[in-house]
Amino acid sequence: MTELKAGDKAPSINATDENGKMLSLEEYKGKKVVLYFYPKDSTPGCTAEACNLRDNYESLKADGYDVIGVSPDSEKSHLKFIEKQNLPFRLIADTDKKVAEAYGVWGLKKFMGKEYMGVNRTTFVIDEKGVIEKVITKVDTKNHTEQLR
Repeated sequence: MTELKAGDKAPSINATDENGKMLSLEEYKGKKVVLYFYPKDSTPGCTAEACNLRDNYESLKADGYDVIGVSPDSEKSHLKFIEKQNLPFRLIADTDKKVAEAYGVWGLKKFMGKEYMGVNRTTFVIDEKGVIEKVITKVDTKNHTEQLR
């Protein structure tokens, strides 16, 4: 799992969002960022987490935060997820898992006795200078926004 911790410089990101537009962490300099990694679009836990962030998005924006979601799903899958759940933030299509690997969240998982590789649900709160303020590894999908503060 992740070895990144509070005080570390956030790894750079150069990836595409749901619209195929390049997204770089550099464009968020001067803003705080909630960078959340989740396993898969439109699954119960991931939908609960995204909707919790959506429902609290305006208060997060008021506090100076931008939200970016990351999963290995395709741009097309992200677009459907955004439209279905009315998500107001961008989602990175990390199909090659480079962003997940850079943040140390791609790794071995266990479910119902089976082991497989996947995204370990993790959120990074990044400050205006690109430094990690907080790492949340035990995400409460239904109350995630409360964990950010």
